[in-house]
Amino acid sequence: MSRAVLIGPPGSGKSTLGRLLADKLGVGYRDTDADVEAVAGKPVSDIFIEDGEERFRELEFAAVRAALAEHDGVLSLGGGAILREDAQELLAGHPVVYLQVGLTDAVQRVGLASARPLLVLNPRSQLKKLMEARRPIYERLAVLTVATDGREPAELVEEIAKGLGA
Repeated sequence: MSRAVLIGPPGSGKSTLGRLLADKLGVGYRDTDADVEAVAGKPVSDIFIEDGEERFRELEFAAVRAALAEHDGVLSLGGGAILREDAQELLAGHPVVYLQVGLTDAVQRVGLASARPLLVLNPRSQLKKLMEARRPIYERLAVLTVATDGREPAELVEEIAKGLGA
């Protein structure tokens, strides 16, 4: 079983904090978006454009299922990986950490010109809607919620490790 599974919207710090937490705990780090890209042979943004969101979500679910079964380190899930009910069921019993971020910090971290497929048209508005729609799921799945706004990664890693009893 993973030592920590990080969930949260784009810009919450899953990748950055995941790597730092893995280093602190002396375990491996894995990111399901990177797993999806490796399987598809192209970036997530290209999968969305060329194959559609439904195909991406299928690949993402397969990546989440495999990572939860195989990886015993720190795992970062794509922001929407928690949307499928079967993915939510797989997360039960895992040390899920919800990285909570406000819209202002998320926008600054994501950058509005980034290649985030779900944020193409009106990035700030899209990100706000996405965050509001997913928040109840993130909150329900989490065994630990950490507010990331305006905080340094090292401080957050300490709080996560302590919160998980590591």
